[in-house]
Amino acid sequence: MENVIIIAIVAVILAAGIRSTVRHFKGQGGCCGDGGYRPRKKKLSKVLYRKTFQVEGMHCEHCKNRVEEAINDIRGVAGRINLKKGELTVSYAEDVSDELIKEKIERAGFLV
Repeated sequence: MENVIIIAIVAVILAAGIRSTVRHFKGQGGCCGDGGYRPRKKKLSKVLYRKTFQVEGMHCEHCKNRVEEAINDIRGVAGRINLKKGELTVSYAEDVSDELIKEKIERAGFLV
């Protein structure tokens, strides 16, 4: 009888851990915060060129949203994250220095 109780307790703990992990990587909680927030999408009227940056430290949708919001706050640029590749693609409508892009990403808590 004790074995059945121990197995049931372990199964409940394991199920809770799996559920928490899945929610974390969907951006619905965990260390990164609530994933219910969606940044506003930014469209540029014209795109002069695009650049891709490698961004380290992103784990979930919330991380992705934080980086996109930081980049989209810059006038004349719009950013999109590919979370699986860890890449930020920045579209430029006007000249903006790479240093400003890197500074915004690092202020959001990530490495370029």
